Amino acid sequence: MAREFRQMIPAASAAVLVAALVLAPLGAVMIRAGGLSALSAADLAALRFTLWQAALSALFSCLLAIPLARALHRRRFPGRGLFIAALGAPFLLPTLVAVMGLLAIFGRRGLLNGALDALNLPGVSIYGPWGVVLGHLFLNLPLATRMLLQGWQAIPAERVRLALSLGLGPADIARHLEARMLRAVLPGAFLAIFLVCLSSFAVALTLGGGPRASTLEVAIYQAFRFDADPGRAAALAVLQVALALAALGIAARLTLPPGFGAGLDRVLPVPLAPGLPHRIGDALILSAAAAFLLSPLAAIALRGLPALADLPAQVWQAAFTSVWLALGAAALTMVLALPLALAAPRHIWAEPAAMLPMAASSLVLGTGLFLIAQPFVAPTALALPVTLLTNAALSLPFALRLLLPEVRALQADYDRLADSLNLRGLARLRFLTLPRLARPTGFAAGIAAAFSMGDLGAISLFSDGRSQTLPLAVYQLMGSYRMDQAAGAACLLMALTFALYAACDRIGAHADPR
Repeated sequence: MAREFRQMIPAASAAVLVAALVLAPLGAVMIRAGGLSALSAADLAALRFTLWQAALSALFSCLLAIPLARALHRRRFPGRGLFIAALGAPFLLPTLVAVMGLLAIFGRRGLLNGALDALNLPGVSIYGPWGVVLGHLFLNLPLATRMLLQGWQAIPAERVRLALSLGLGPADIARHLEARMLRAVLPGAFLAIFLVCLSSFAVALTLGGGPRASTLEVAIYQAFRFDADPGRAAALAVLQVALALAALGIAARLTLPPGFGAGLDRVLPVPLAPGLPHRIGDALILSAAAAFLLSPLAAIALRGLPALADLPAQVWQAAFTSVWLALGAAALTMVLALPLALAAPRHIWAEPAAMLPMAASSLVLGTGLFLIAQPFVAPTALALPVTLLTNAALSLPFALRLLLPEVRALQADYDRLADSLNLRGLARLRFLTLPRLARPTGFAAGIAAAFSMGDLGAISLFSDGRSQTLPLAVYQLMGSYRMDQAAGAACLLMALTFALYAACDRIGAHADPR
């Protein structure tokens, strides 16, 4: 009993720290809010737009992901693995860099409007409600595609072999196998993207174009920065938390377990849908997806690289600040995630404790921490520590989800052997646990560092202009219409983000003994 209690101390300490970091700001927000009567008509309009854009963004992401994931599942071509990895780049991309890339293609002076102008056709504007939806589609289409692709890959090859042996064509396979998989996976994918888009801030702030396309997160920011009204900001934060909790509850009820059972991990016997029309259709889908998802990245690199040499000194200082914040947030995320992941299979409270930050966004947490700190110290003095803490907390659920399957496999495979060798405590951690978890730990740390590099939430509330991160510097350059320097800073942000992610992932893979 005493040994079990000692083993539980690190996880319990992490759970208490996470609960304090999330619940204390939420409590401060609810106390300060004093009810929802402080909300104005503009705030209710922001609520309606938040729900509208989140629903449409999730719907379009899922609908377009279906043919893309299906084409990736059916086709084998040289570089397919690299192509799938590259499609995931927008998911790690800092939001402001994504916005810069979209402006390079769809902006007033972008490639699309240049081509339309050359053809004497009317141009298009990316600013407004549909621009927000387009930005979310760019960021979330890869996530939906990866979720659906995993669903297709989970269909055992034996089921496909049986269907082919019975003479079923592509339409019959779609009706009897693929439709069943989609019914299981699509609700979870839709709600996951809906939840991400509920807390949209940077996309709505830069592409919204005014009050007509303002989300709750933008309204919180405006209440703080422009109206100096913490009570209204707190009321909006309460509304935001209520929406997130409702979406999480619906997601938990609608997510279905896989229903195909286990297979023998055999490779599919022949290419599915081998006919020429199907091959042409899949090639067109893959080409269109590559053009939509990769051309903004190429455009920002082409425009930003020449401007790197002309970046002002404060941008480089902001880059240095962002890097050490990202490394600190990644380290803190893993310090919290590892003990909670190791405790989750044995203690029912560990997993909910790690998922608790999903109830709040960085602006909601920042609002609560601002209200707590305000009576004792100038909040601007805490800009960087608060940014580090909120980034670590918000990365924790993703880190836990990456670690938990490996932890369960580790405990199932090696617990009895380790107990028989009396391998306990630090020795067990050093010689068994950390080496076997090195790969997912490096991957999770890379994800946490990438998320932290791109965050524009808490720092925008607390910063007085002297404490800057690189995303905030990019936003200020965009606001002052120094677009070439903004593109250079965005290019630097993109390079540093992918470098940190790749370094963490590489260190984890190198430390794995397998």
